[in-house]
Amino acid sequence: MYSEIAQNKRKSIVIMALFVLIIAGLADLISYAYGGGSPAVLIGVVVGAIIYTVISYYAGMRMSLALNSAKEITKADNPRLWRIVENLSITDGLPMPKVYIMDDPSPNAFATGRDPQHSAVCATSGLLQIMDDNELTGVFAHEMSHVKNYDSRVSLIAFALTAAISLIADIFIRIAFFSDDREENQIALFLGIIAAFLAPLLAFLIQMAVSRQREYLADASGALTTRYPEGLASALRKIEATGSTLKKQNTATAHFFFANPLKAHSITNLFSTHPPIEERIKRLESMDSHA
Repeated sequence: MYSEIAQNKRKSIVIMALFVLIIAGLADLISYAYGGGSPAVLIGVVVGAIIYTVISYYAGMRMSLALNSAKEITKADNPRLWRIVENLSITDGLPMPKVYIMDDPSPNAFATGRDPQHSAVCATSGLLQIMDDNELTGVFAHEMSHVKNYDSRVSLIAFALTAAISLIADIFIRIAFFSDDREENQIALFLGIIAAFLAPLLAFLIQMAVSRQREYLADASGALTTRYPEGLASALRKIEATGSTLKKQNTATAHFFFANPLKAHSITNLFSTHPPIEERIKRLESMDSHA
């Protein structure tokens, strides 16, 4: 387990370095297009990318929660959910994370944060409605495992840096539409298309870093925490039956979630980090039979 945590810490550094390199490449294109290869433009954009990377590391948790319209709760707001998360925190020896709820009928959940001391877990209203206590405990044991194993840090940085590439693409395309210079217009549009291509590519690379194996590991770790694999398996069966697609589709944070939140036939599922639910259930049942 300690080796997995160390590996995820290294992945975080690699992802941030990759982002800076991608931005540097775009900056180089910009400097040649608008400044004739000016080093000042290149340096300025790279410095800006590094500053954004640092900001995203510290503010990314709030960004991801806000993007999913998650609302923080207290113990009085939902004693049942709060008690389950609190008990799991004690069992895992982790600080109590902040607790959030999303107003969405689909049963799903996610964890986010840069480390166990700065983390949050979130449930959809649909998850709270259809799960009994054993099932809900299984789901959040899984999510707390992501926090404990630093998976949530990798997912968080993935979200923040992919969003930045998308923002750059949007800026370039807007320059193209509002520029009076036809040549400049074409250059900006070309750069915008490049950036727009890089956004999903970066998301794909990140999703490979947060591999399907991480979900299997969180399932196993969560089942060991509760000592009741059937609770998590039962939750997965209910989600398989009802579906986990959220009303508000967001590919940038899809890899955060307990189950795939995207539409079943979406092309983005080609890059899904979520393993098949049937396989997850099969592995949990195998654990239960050997208990």
